[in-house]
Amino acid sequence: MTTVFSSNPKTTTNVPNRSAGISTAPIPIIVRTELPERTQPAYTTRFVAEAVERNRDEFHLLSGAGMHPRSGDVVVARVTNIGNHKRIETPESRKAILFEGALVMVAYGNRYAADQFLAFVPDSLEPTHLVAAGGVAGLVVASHTRVSSPTEIEPLGLLANRRGIVNLDNFAPYENTPAETAKPRNARPEVIGVLGTSMNSGKSTSMATLINGLSKSGRKVAAGKITGTGAGNDPMIYHDAGATKVLDFTDFGYPTTFQLDMPAILALTVNLVEQLTDEDTDVVVVEIADGIFQEETAKLLRDPIFHNTIDQVVFAATDALGARSGVQELTSVGLKVAAATGVLTSSPLATREANEVLAQFETPVIGTFDLTDPQQAESLLLRK
Repeated sequence: MTTVFSSNPKTTTNVPNRSAGISTAPIPIIVRTELPERTQPAYTTRFVAEAVERNRDEFHLLSGAGMHPRSGDVVVARVTNIGNHKRIETPESRKAILFEGALVMVAYGNRYAADQFLAFVPDSLEPTHLVAAGGVAGLVVASHTRVSSPTEIEPLGLLANRRGIVNLDNFAPYENTPAETAKPRNARPEVIGVLGTSMNSGKSTSMATLINGLSKSGRKVAAGKITGTGAGNDPMIYHDAGATKVLDFTDFGYPTTFQLDMPAILALTVNLVEQLTDEDTDVVVVEIADGIFQEETAKLLRDPIFHNTIDQVVFAATDALGARSGVQELTSVGLKVAAATGVLTSSPLATREANEVLAQFETPVIGTFDLTDPQQAESLLLRK
């Protein structure tokens, strides 16, 4: 296909080819424009933003009918209508207030969030939505009834340099190299996975309290998030809890992991643990987002590479029924569940119910904030 560049940002019409014997089908124009002076980068685009800050003249925008974004492509867009997301998370994880007309630098990505949106990368630079405060652009196709309409954005163009369209993985500090297998258990620290019944079941808080308890016991703990939607909240919480090193999938160039193929997710699992492991690391704690029946998570939990990477799991649930169902599901696929915790432990009655129904699995129920106690946290370790 012939690509026509224009330096005039107002040139949006297609130019037909009138040569004899050649199709007169319209030729999409790709318009090149300068990068706007004031653009607010989001958390997902933090590594790209650093490169732009260092060498701004190397970057520009490309737009037009010939542009078809893919997940991870960086886009500069104008906020046209404030909806559910009224703030955007900056590279420093500050929540900046959004105003209509503001220009933001975000990344295209698919999003799966049962309590918020189901969204996919559109096929063109059509008006779309801000689907995550961390800086993810996508077209919402379904939303929770309690969530307001998504914030609307109008793409000005995809970020590009002399190599072409800029994708997050171009500037990510780590590469997600293919992984056929995980390191043997005796060649790495103990790895604990934190899973849950669903979004907002208490996974991140439980993970943070576990990190805190293990850190206070004198263990050197590293922490990471294997799957989810790009945001700085969870990595910041892990760091605050005492983790000596924190990474997540965005450090490998992914804005989200929804719709990512299974080889890539398995590679993330292995590579994340490997990058978090130093010579003196005692424990690595990793979070898997959403619920255990989410499509990618369900496949991940049944894969031998995951089983060879994760030694045991801590399971967060919102009630006793969810705790029992989740623990039963996890043990049925061969995973060891060290404890149940999460939102349910806010209620003494729900905790008592969970203890009763989990007795058959010999799975203790531990209060989320009880995990900050060094003895409680250490009691879960396989390698005492």
